[in-house]
Amino acid sequence: MSKQLKTISEIGLVPLIVLEDAACAKPLGEALAAGGIPVAEVTFRTDACLDIIRAMKEIPNLIVGAGTVHTAEQAAAAVHAGATYIVTPAYNPGVIEWCLAHDIDVIPGTVTPGEIEGAYAYGIRLCKFFPAAAYGGTMTLKALAGPFADVRFLPTGGVSLENMIDYLALPNVAAIGGSFMTPEKLVAAQDWAGITDTCRTIVEKMRSALPMRQK
Repeated sequence: MSKQLKTISEIGLVPLIVLEDAACAKPLGEALAAGGIPVAEVTFRTDACLDIIRAMKEIPNLIVGAGTVHTAEQAAAAVHAGATYIVTPAYNPGVIEWCLAHDIDVIPGTVTPGEIEGAYAYGIRLCKFFPAAAYGGTMTLKALAGPFADVRFLPTGGVSLENMIDYLALPNVAAIGGSFMTPEKLVAAQDWAGITDTCRTIVEKMRSALPMRQK
């Protein structure tokens, strides 16, 4: 695992970013960092995604990546805009191979043993597990720990404030991803202080329940 991915694992939390207006990108990124979560996964779900990556890259110490990446072309565009890691929603050899060829961290989407095995063959040891809740959540992750003892996961999809500790307590979970760290109502209201407070609450909950994640 690269130094960057180890840092993300130490942070333990990956907020998903879905913005329509790139003007909100910098204050949102600053709110995340101020709240103790200096990571952003900017999803390819809006036309503004590349501008959002560019804006967030201006924030010191914020790790900015691109998510919902379906093609090598999208990966290249994201990296050109400043993304330093790529997350795919599903197992996609084309994107994986492009990232490996260009020395870019990639977290491929997986949900079955066959997909995890495919990523494993590329030397990847950190996989996204999506959609986590729909495919058995923590029960499935516990089962996967046996045959894939040296693989760690980033579960996303159905992960929430209520169940986050259940996921983070698993030894094979490196970090969790979710939009609950960037509540839609707060983003729509441009309540950046509210997002900072939300992040602080989440970080405190994680560290109180799991002191081994203390830096």
